[in-house]
Amino acid sequence: MHLRIDDIAKAWSGHTVLDGVSFHARENEFVCLLGPSGCGKTTLLRIVAGLTAADAGRVILGDRDITALPARERRMGLVFQAYSLFPDMTAAANVGYPMRLRRDPPARIAARCSELLERVGLGGLGARFPDELSGGQQQRVALARALATEPAMLLLDEPLSALDPAIRGQLRTEIRQLQRALGIPTIMVTHDQEEALAMADTIVCMNHGRIEQTGSPRDLYERPRSRFVAEFVGRANLLPTAFVRDALPGFLERRPPGSESTYELCLRPEDVAIESDPRGEAVVEDSVFLGNLARITIAWRGRKLLVEQSGRSVLNRGESVAVDALRGVWVCA
Repeated sequence: MHLRIDDIAKAWSGHTVLDGVSFHARENEFVCLLGPSGCGKTTLLRIVAGLTAADAGRVILGDRDITALPARERRMGLVFQAYSLFPDMTAAANVGYPMRLRRDPPARIAARCSELLERVGLGGLGARFPDELSGGQQQRVALARALATEPAMLLLDEPLSALDPAIRGQLRTEIRQLQRALGIPTIMVTHDQEEALAMADTIVCMNHGRIEQTGSPRDLYERPRSRFVAEFVGRANLLPTAFVRDALPGFLERRPPGSESTYELCLRPEDVAIESDPRGEAVVEDSVFLGNLARITIAWRGRKLLVEQSGRSVLNRGESVAVDALRGVWVCA
């Protein structure tokens, strides 16, 4: 099953929330809608789910136009940030609830609940109530419930943001593995770029109701097209043409045509090489040890650059260093 979004538009009280958004989610693909709060990603997900009506545009699932269909007829499995479990039902009863609504046979419901709870790592915990489960376990129940009716697509609205970092990292791996195993196309909303990089086949990066760039995590990180994408997906040093001309002239030959204000050179922190040199033009202003890497701030020709090196870096504050750039990409300013 694949999904196509064609020129979706939405406004609330005269304020444009989505402005002609289009993208394609292929079969079995995991797509992340990534962007800051207020960029329209949750509204877009709700339009796909049928919970919010679009002002214009179409939602195509497979070969079927579902734009006007109510949510109950779209075969979408939804998981929200809030677990939204029924507190007076056991985990198994919560998972089986949508199957009971469509009057599936009790034996099938029991078998399906047992299978799904096993798949999400909660085998043997079906008799527990939500308040007897951890946050991560409750979200696993919500995920199993979304899968209970064998939906055509799974929709996740920031499902991990309420969890602590350790559980979040574990659950994102489990969700990705489960999605691959089931082969179910999935769209997830997140504002966490690390989450998107780790989980997505395709990232749709949004800003102010528009798509800034669509591509694989590697595409967006290594080949951002705009200042916004460069800064939102990872860390970036952005250098104007005039500075590059004096400091890194070798990059000028790859600069696209246009005025000096049109493009900037994006250097990722790991793209900047520095080494101790008493005659170096740059000075180490700060160095933070993060275990596997050191995050170093240098002052160079009137600008501050962020550099990342192996955690065994021994550069100290105030030390003079020589600077070189290993690679870089020009982005729209």
